[in-house]
Amino acid sequence: MGKFKKIQELVKEEKTEVDSGEEEGTATDEDTSEDEGLTVEEKAEEKKRALLWTNRERVLVLCSRGADVRTRHLMNDIKVLMPHAKGDSKLDKQKSLVVINEIAEMKNCTKVLYFESRKHKDVYLWMSNVDNGPSIKFLVHNMHTMMELKLSGNCLKASRPILSFDSRFDEEPHLTLIKHALMQTFATPNHHPRSQPFFDHVFSFSVTPDKKIWFRNFQIVDETLQLQEIGPRFVLETIRIFAGSFEGAVLYDNPDYESPNAKRRALKLLSKGKYIEKQLSKKVGSSDQNFTINDFVL
Repeated sequence: MGKFKKIQELVKEEKTEVDSGEEEGTATDEDTSEDEGLTVEEKAEEKKRALLWTNRERVLVLCSRGADVRTRHLMNDIKVLMPHAKGDSKLDKQKSLVVINEIAEMKNCTKVLYFESRKHKDVYLWMSNVDNGPSIKFLVHNMHTMMELKLSGNCLKASRPILSFDSRFDEEPHLTLIKHALMQTFATPNHHPRSQPFFDHVFSFSVTPDKKIWFRNFQIVDETLQLQEIGPRFVLETIRIFAGSFEGAVLYDNPDYESPNAKRRALKLLSKGKYIEKQLSKKVGSSDQNFTINDFVL
């Protein structure tokens, strides 16, 4: 009985070896068939496109935890409009912003767009060059997503945009620096594998009289070159420009910038003063002497 069992085990081992050999043969046949599926012309086009794709810029787009719905939808709209963009999970607010540089290196990205939310009200946008800086901090105003606007314009997905800049960008040095940073971040690289080889929409960056940057997206309508707005739209107010990526010396500090907390505090004080004056006027009533709030302030 012992010899018979040994013979059965040897037969089973031979069968398993034969089956594994057949599976390997089929796998190699499938690989060769996949390679043979591509024609010589398609292979040549892929090699040519890889050689022409010299600008390997990639943009990391992410937001902080606690971001509201509108901020997340705006971030998704930007990722859809930029075929060279990559997303990532939400960043914890307790972590330092320098960690974003490591995340960008892991994702093989050279630029970063980081939406930072505070108090579920205020939204800040960091635009940074990971390699050597600079990094620019903006306060975002008047955000409107594509789904919210529901405009008549439309463009093909992954098509390349034309960047249009206002002439005021060349008047001041910090605006010129912001212009070059916007060009390097929002411009889709030529011959990018995920992009379409044509232009059918325009990214418009204009400077308002109070030195804020207004972003709008337009469709180029056929050969008439008329523009129809697509969305999204938002306004950027420059706060500071740093020499490094999320760190370094301050190159520019906006003297006209007022934080949202300071604005809310001023509005509360104004409403409080109006309430006190109203109560004083009620107490005085029909007396001849008129009192103001300054008479009661020590």
